[in-house]
Order: sequence, then C-alpha cells, then structure tokens
Amino acid sequence: MDEQALLGLNPNADSDFRQRALAYFEQLKISPDAWQVCAEALAQRTYSDDHIKFFCFQVLEHQVKYKYSELTTVQQQLIRETLISWLQAQMLNPQPEKTFIRNKAAQVFALLFVTEYLTRWPKFFFDILSVVDLNPRGVDLYLRILMAIDSELVDRDVVHTSEEARRNTLIKDTMREQCIPNLVESWYQILQNYQYTNSEVTCQCLEVVGAYVSWIDLSLIANDRFINMLLGHMSIEVLREEACDCLFEIVNKGMDPVDKMKLVESLCQVLQSAGFFSIDQEEDVDFLARFSKLVNGMGQSLIVSWTKLIKNGDIKNAQEALQAIETKVALMLQLLIHEDDDISSNIIGFCYDYLHILKQLPVLSDQQKANVEAIMLAVMKKLTYDEEYNFENEGEDEAMFVEYRKQLKLLLDRLAQVSPELLLASVRRVFSSTLQNWQTTRFMEVEVAIRLLYMLAEALPVSHGAHFSGDVSKASALQDMMRTLVTSGVSSYQHTSVTLEFFETVVRYEKFFTVEPQHIPCVLMAFLDHRGLRHSSAKVRSRTAYLFSRFVKSLNKQMNPFIEDILNRIQDLLELSPPENGYQSLLSSDDQLFIYETAGVLIVNSEYPAERKQALMRNLLTPLMEKFKILLEKLMLAQDEERQASLADCLNHAVGFASRTSKAFSNKQTVKQCGCSEVYLDCLQTFLPALSCPLQKDILRSGVRTFLHRMIICLEEEVLPFIPSASEHMLKDCEAKDLQEFIPLINQITAKFKTQVSPFLQQMFMPLLHAIFEVLLRPAEENDQSAALEKQMLRRSYFAFLQTVTGSGMSEVIANQGAENVERVLVTVIQGAVEYPDPIAQKTCFIILSKLVELWGGKDGPVGFADFVYKHIVPACFLAPLKQTFDLADAQTVLALSECAVTLKTIHLKRGPECVQYLQQEYLPSLQVAPEIIQEFCQALQQPDAKVFKNYLKVFFQRAKP
Repeated sequence: MDEQALLGLNPNADSDFRQRALAYFEQLKISPDAWQVCAEALAQRTYSDDHIKFFCFQVLEHQVKYKYSELTTVQQQLIRETLISWLQAQMLNPQPEKTFIRNKAAQVFALLFVTEYLTRWPKFFFDILSVVDLNPRGVDLYLRILMAIDSELVDRDVVHTSEEARRNTLIKDTMREQCIPNLVESWYQILQNYQYTNSEVTCQCLEVVGAYVSWIDLSLIANDRFINMLLGHMSIEVLREEACDCLFEIVNKGMDPVDKMKLVESLCQVLQSAGFFSIDQEEDVDFLARFSKLVNGMGQSLIVSWTKLIKNGDIKNAQEALQAIETKVALMLQLLIHEDDDISSNIIGFCYDYLHILKQLPVLSDQQKANVEAIMLAVMKKLTYDEEYNFENEGEDEAMFVEYRKQLKLLLDRLAQVSPELLLASVRRVFSSTLQNWQTTRFMEVEVAIRLLYMLAEALPVSHGAHFSGDVSKASALQDMMRTLVTSGVSSYQHTSVTLEFFETVVRYEKFFTVEPQHIPCVLMAFLDHRGLRHSSAKVRSRTAYLFSRFVKSLNKQMNPFIEDILNRIQDLLELSPPENGYQSLLSSDDQLFIYETAGVLIVNSEYPAERKQALMRNLLTPLMEKFKILLEKLMLAQDEERQASLADCLNHAVGFASRTSKAFSNKQTVKQCGCSEVYLDCLQTFLPALSCPLQKDILRSGVRTFLHRMIICLEEEVLPFIPSASEHMLKDCEAKDLQEFIPLINQITAKFKTQVSPFLQQMFMPLLHAIFEVLLRPAEENDQSAALEKQMLRRSYFAFLQTVTGSGMSEVIANQGAENVERVLVTVIQGAVEYPDPIAQKTCFIILSKLVELWGGKDGPVGFADFVYKHIVPACFLAPLKQTFDLADAQTVLALSECAVTLKTIHLKRGPECVQYLQQEYLPSLQVAPEIIQEFCQALQQPDAKVFKNYLKVFFQRAKP
C-alpha cells in the first residue's frame, strides 16, 4: 500500500495528504486486485491505525457491493475467509475495535450475506455462531451484523430495485424456513447469559429482537419464557427502556384482531400487577416517555382490532375490544396530562383514535362523556406555555413546543367533532373566568384563554367565517367572548404572546365587527398605538403590520369614518428611511409594504369623491417620488460600493411601496374612477430613469419591472408609450437572469394588447432574440450547474415568448422579420423540440409548431413553409420521442408527446392526403419502419378523434425504443 497516501486518512492530516488519500481510495476501487491487499491487511492485522482498518473495510465494501460478480470462485472464497478470520481475531484482541470499525465490518458482512446466502453460503449464521459462541466481543459483532442485515432487508428508508426487493423476500422466506428458530434461541441464550452482567450487549440484543419481530413468526417471541424475561428487564434500570421498545414492537406486529387483543390484555395485566400503571410513583422521565409510547401502541392496536371486528360484524368480540380500550383511558389521561411534553406527546395518537371511536358511537355513556371532558381539560392545560419558554430568542426547545401544540390542536379539532357543545362551553368557562381577572393572572394563562377562542374558529368550522350567524347559541357564545376580548382592556397586557394572540384573534373573527361595529375604534387604536404598530418588540410590530392590513381590507366598508384619522396616524410609518442617517425606523421595509397597501385600500375603498381620492393618493405617493429623485442623483455620484448598494436598496423600496399601493385597484376602471391614473403616470416617469443607471442594475431593474407589471394592469394602454424606451434600457448588457425576468413582461403586454403592440414587437423582436442568443451562446464551464440551469430557464422563457406571440394571433411579427431571420427562429424551435432533454421546453416548442402549421401550413402560406414542414417539422415529431432521454414514464414528457401528436394531426389537417403519402412513401420507410406498421400509423393519424391518435403515438414509440 502507498504508506504516504495512507497518512492522509488521519482527520488531522493537512489537505494535500487528505486529497492524496481520496485519490488513492478512488484508484484502489478501480483496481481489479487492490482489494486483496486490503483483505490481507485485515486478516493479518498488518495495521494498528483505526483509520487504515476502516479504509480497508471500505475498499472491501466497494468490491462486494459493485464488483462481486466479476470475481472468480476462488477470490469470492478468499473474501469469506478473510472476514471469518478477522472475526476470529476479534475474540483474542486485548482491546475491542472502535465502534465505527465494528459497524463498518458488520455492513460488509451484511452485504456479503445478501449476495451469498441463497447460493454459496447457506450456513452463514452457523459459521458465525460457531466462531463467536458466547464470547461478549463476538456476541457484540454478531448482533451488529444482524442489525445490518435487517436494514439491508427491511429498512423502509432504503430504496430497492424490484429485483432487490424480490431477492430480499426470498432471503426472508428462506431464513424463516432454515435458521430463524436457531437465531431466536441464540438471542434467548444471550439475554439469559448477560442480562445481569453486560447491559450493553443485552440492550443490543433487545434491539435485534424488536427489529426482527416484525417479519418472523411471532409465537417464537410472544411466549411465556421470552415475555417473562422481558418483563423482568422492565424492572432493571439499565435495561428497561430497551425492553419497553421491544415490547412495543411485539405489540405493533400485524395479526388477527382477537389474538392481538388477547396478547395486549395479558401484557397489560402483568404490567399493571407489577405496578407500572402507577405513573405518579415514577420519576425517570426518559423511561416514562418509552412507556408512554408502549401504552400508545397497545391502545392503538386495540383500536385497530375493534375497527376490524366491527367491519367483520363480530359484535361480541368488538364489545370486548371496546371494553379493553376503555380500561386504558385512565392511564392514557395520566400520561397525556404529564408535565413532560415528550411523555404527553407519545400518547396523543391513542387519544386521537379513541375520540374517533367515540365519534362513531350512536350514544355516549356517562363515563365516556367524562372521558371527553377530561381530555379537553388536559389539552387546555397542556397548551399553556411554561416559565422557561424564551419568546425573544426561540431555540430548539421552543420549536419542539410549537410542534407539540400543533398535535394538541388536532386533538382539539377531534374533540369538536365528538362534542362541539361541550368544547364551546368549556372554552367559554375558561375564557370568561381568566379575562375577568386578567390583570392579576399570569401571562401564560391569559394567552391560552385567548388562544382557545382563536382555535375554536377552526375547530367549529363554518363557511366564509360566518361564526356570528346561523346556530344562535353558538353565535351568541362567540359574540360574548369577542365582546369581552375587545372591551376587557386585555390588549394592554404587558407580554408579547398575549398581545399577538389578541391581534390574531381579532383578525380571525373580523366578521364580529360587522355585527357590533361600535368596537372598531378601540381595536383600531390598539393597532395604531404602543400595543401594535408602535410596540417595543419588533416581532409584534412586524406581525401587527400584516394583521392590520388584513383587518382593514376585510372591514373596508366599515372604515369610512376613520380614514383620514388613520392616514394621519400612520404618516410617520410611511417614511422611506434613507440609508445615511442611521435612523432606525419602527418597521422594516417588508412591514412597510403592508402599511402602504393598507393606505391604498383605505383611499380607494373610501366614499370620497374622485378628486379627494386623487389628492390623498398624491399625498401618499409624492414624498416617494421626491425622495426617489434625490436618491437616484446620489447613487449616480456614489463611489463606495457598499453605499451604492444601500442607496439602490432604498430606491427599490420606494418603487416597491408605490407598486404595493396599486394592489387596491383591480383594473384600469377603478384607477380611472378614482382619478389616479395621472399620479401613477407621474410615478412611471419618475422611476423609469433608474433603468439607465449603470450602477446596481440588477436591483433597480427588478423593482421597475415589477412596477411596470402592475401598471399594465392598472393603466392598460396608457403605459404603452413608456414600453419601448424601457425595453431598450432593459436589453442593454444583460445576463440570463435579466432576460428571463424581462420576457414575462413582454408576454404580458403581448397577450393583453395583441395587435395594438404589433409595431413595437416587430421592432424589438430581433434585438430581443439577439440578446437571448448572445447569452445562450456564451461559453460556460462544463460542470457549472447553475450556469446550465440559467440557460435552461432562459431557453424556456424564449420559447414561452414565441408561444405568446404565435398564440396571440401575431405570427406576422415573426413573418415580417425577413426570410433569413424567420428561418433562424424556426430552426431554434426545431432544436428546442428535439435536441434539449427538457420536456417542458419541448412541449412549448410543439405548441408553437402546431400553431405555425395551423397559420401558415395551408396552400396560401408563406413561400417555402410547406417544404420546411416536411424537411424539419415532421422529422422533429419522430426524432424527439426516439431520443433515449425522452422518458415516456415521466408525466411532463407525456405532455410533450401529446403536443407532438397535435402537431402531426395539424399537419395532416392542413396538407391532407399529401402528408399521408409523404409519410407512407418517403419518411417512414427512411426510418426502416415495417410496411404494416406504416399502414397502421397512417390509419391512426387519419382517425377523426385526436385522442385515439395520441394514445396510439405513445404505444408506437414505446414499441420503437429498445
């Protein structure tokens, strides 16, 4: 071996050595006999360095995994002998190998096992057991090998080919017949031998039993001697967590519902008499979390049995199963209410399924009603934040609690399905008593009371948030709670969680304010003062900005009396904070977007006359325009790149804010009615000069482009005079990404204005194409993934542009570009259809070709187009699907093939018998298609139903491909 290269295996080696070691590893993998050197080194224990041993196993692993079939019988025998002699050496080693080496060795054994067991090494397990016997080091390796074999055979996370899956099934069947009873016996001996002396080996063995129990005969494990031993382990502190998991796997195994019920019940009796159901006596939360998972498994197994028995009509046994379930509910509740969330979380599945049973029963007993109420109280209690929750800096623990809360929410929703009246009454009771004394109540209790009201909206669903009409008792209960919420003064509570919950709930139940509009002013004040948009916490300010815009939008009819007051109060929040003065504004620019949108909505939906609306809109937008001009001048002069970037950011925000105000308009009509067209045209004139700024092009162009998109909707043809010069600037020295983002703008204009923009399109068609081709032809590094992806996306955009032009009835834009250019464009479409393995682009190309054939393919089409159809379009329809990369199992590719079929149908429609004759006599014979298949193809093409031909074409190409 190359000793120098081996030095690089040490994690502390410098990078040159590490590179050399990697290269050496690749070299050994390719070499036909390097593995023998590694095998010898392992068998003779040549190296003491752990990293080199690991390396040797890696080389062997590669050999077994990828090149085993290339070896001779003698060489394969050598690998087997090497592993066995390595295993024998482990028995005598004074020190065991490091865990990572043992695991890697186990993986190699497992790979060899799945390759050899059915053919050359049926005595695999007997050979290994005869070496290891009960030697603790040997047993450790034997158990690791068993776990590695299990993950090769049954691990759900490993993707297997159908061939491997068949092989694995065969291996498991053979193992069940030939060796599983012996393996189970060996596990029993290991457990009995080591349960009091070696907890590590015992736990490993329990893990093996738990893994194998899912696919071996259960009676080998679920019998008195094994179960009694496992129950004994439940009382040994170092073993009980693994024993618990092992019992869980036994309980989880699929089996006959009555047998499963008996198994679970007998287990429960023993556990109960051994005192395991007395949860309050137990202090070890790690064990209780596993125990909770076991109880959950037992509960859910019984529920599955009940469901099967009901389905089979076995009422007597179903009754018994239900009885068994009911006797576990008290234990389930103890675990659900446990202060440790992991313990509680592990039992939620059983709880959820139990409620599902109750939902199906025609009538509930008093005990069942009491159970529902107990679950409800538990959920309410467990939803509460604890003292340790860090609201300012949420970490992993906080994220886990948020996830746990989501699980509890599902329970609450299920409770609502079982007994909506009870849920409503319980929430109302908690809510009212808490809000009566909110000043003296801890924040977490106030938060959860409001949270419960918030959650009722989803738990008791109605259409379109109509919680305050329909069912009178429900509506009045919710109305009472909402009234209490907004009049109690709880919005002043000094804790962010309560403040946020208040605003979330107010917005969720916005329909309440249409019923009792008198409460709107006090809620608006809460939004606008130190409780909301001016709160000391940035998190609250940010969320409130979004919620405020939702509140105003949903209640715009009720806002009229307050508009001017709101606009005055938010004036300072609209300020564009310039980069230089270090002034920290209250809201981030993203939050300000919501405030601008809100201002726009208030003005547009007001009942003011048009000139008042226009004046207010001017007041809103003029400061942005003035600031924009000043900042653009500063940017032109700025030297320092960091300063340029921050100025460009600020300019971009100004454009973004103006764009956002226009969201209040749905179309040109509303802009005209409000008399606001002029203001937005002024904005356009102010913003467009930014396109000619040579600095920070990306960010400025993207902002102005977005604004143009909005203005095309709001101002329609009034925008058109601005488009040519804007396009010219945007096409100057641009990158793939610029073009990709510019093309949708042109598509929007083309699709919207059609022939109105024909002269403009004809003029800019070739400049745009030149810009696109120039970027596509730029050389890029061979393995530069992002450049390749950018080009692919640009190609798609280019074809989408051609599709829009042809689809909007504007083919004359292409036709008028001169014969040479027209041909160049058509050739790119043919290339797109055939040469690039991108089904999305191919589909678009076939749509373009169909459209052009439809428009130009008749007798009066452009000169030479008929020739082009036969020379290029017809062949494209065959060459594309015949490519290896054209995968007919892929959904996108099937769509592309479907458009290919449309293209052929359209050619036939336009050219008639001439097309059939060409296919029959010239084209298909040139592809060596058999005469009878040609006949069949032409018949399918002439079918009037297009679908018949589409289906035929797929079969045609499936047959044609090797």
